[in-house]
Amino acid sequence: MGKMTGECFICGCYGVVERHHIFGGALRKKSERYGLVVTLCHSCHNEPPYGVHHNAKAMQKLHEYGQRKAMAENGWNIDDFRREFYKNYL
Repeated sequence: MGKMTGECFICGCYGVVERHHIFGGALRKKSERYGLVVTLCHSCHNEPPYGVHHNAKAMQKLHEYGQRKAMAENGWNIDDFRREFYKNYL
């Protein structure tokens, strides 16, 4: 896959961006299925100390956003979200 250009979901800069699955690891496919993917510039994605892979606070904000989005788009309540993603981030 080639480089993508677009807007960073966190800082708003425009340029080369990377796809970030809001719920990664074993939940990556579910993130993809439910559209819980954002584009991030490299700094906001994977550079310490503020990139989401190095910053628990930034990751928590994305998790909250992802949960709210999934709940709104699927008509879920918190229990429904937990059944699918195993945790409540709100």
